[in-house]
Amino acid sequence: MTSRRNVEDAVLDAARACVEAFGIRRTTLTDVARRAGVSRPTVYRRWPDVTALVADLLTRELLALLDRADDSRGAGAGDGARTARERLTAQAEGLMREALRHPLFTRIIDHEPETMAVYAFQRLGTSQFAALDLLRSGIEDGQADGSIRQGDTEGMARVVLLSVQSLMTSRRLTEDVLDEDALVAEARRLLDGYLAPEEGR
Repeated sequence: MTSRRNVEDAVLDAARACVEAFGIRRTTLTDVARRAGVSRPTVYRRWPDVTALVADLLTRELLALLDRADDSRGAGAGDGARTARERLTAQAEGLMREALRHPLFTRIIDHEPETMAVYAFQRLGTSQFAALDLLRSGIEDGQADGSIRQGDTEGMARVVLLSVQSLMTSRRLTEDVLDEDALVAEARRLLDGYLAPEEGR
């Protein structure tokens, strides 16, 4: 018997394929159900409309990126040559590169950026709270080893999150002067300077 999780993943996979191919406005729940090989009621019971489905899809994809970033931090945690600040900025760089090349995010940001507006201007979403957990932990590690300045970890985590998010979602505003490598390098410098102890600046 197919589990509910498998069905949800199949529907989300189908939704991703539809959005990448046609965009959000041209995707319907019927299209998604057909591509997923499930009945329309199966989709409608879980998601009342495409907006709700895309919100869950974005959350899944972003959480997957964050999981990989968390794994990379753990892999480097035993490296005595790297400070917590170096690990955190490297983590942010890796996450940013992945997001800039992600077909779903690229499609949405280039063609339907209004989808992301609520998370940029009005409220934090599930994936943003997960990112904040990761950032708080990294900042606390850096404050403990002296590589990150002292301060309110929650406030600092929010500033880092919103800075990286803004640079990623607004990348078309810099592409005439900065290619991807240069943009990511500038983001890393920005974060490194922001997090550095006063005497390290």
